[in-house]
Amino acid sequence: MVKITAKYEGQLHCQVIHEPSGCHLHTDAPVDNKGRGESFSPTDLCATAFATCMATIMGIHAEKLGVDLKGMKVEVTKEMSVDMPRRIVRLPVEFWIPRKVTEAHKVALIHAAKTCPVYYSLNPNIDKPTCFHWVDV
Repeated sequence: MVKITAKYEGQLHCQVIHEPSGCHLHTDAPVDNKGRGESFSPTDLCATAFATCMATIMGIHAEKLGVDLKGMKVEVTKEMSVDMPRRIVRLPVEFWIPRKVTEAHKVALIHAAKTCPVYYSLNPNIDKPTCFHWVDV
């Protein structure tokens, strides 16, 4: 169990503390929703959690396979609804893996990414297309 505490600071800003580590982050509402866009919005953090969870689970499986994913790049684009209620409708994710990887390892790593906890925690109505670029170096 992990406790995360948020303090509303006014003007659509929150300060968040990750209790186990003491790490802080700040959020702001996006410009298109009355904010100043000075930091991650809550939905930006959701998209960030999705991409980094996929990468982390891939990393766990890569270690078991003896594959080094250091330098892997992940990019997620958050797309919001145009109708109400306001919500995330699409989270396309792209990976660039700078390692030569066997076909069997590719299959295992793709499966790992698509079975991360955040993937299963997101609303199934959210479109989550994923693309993997295997850069043989």
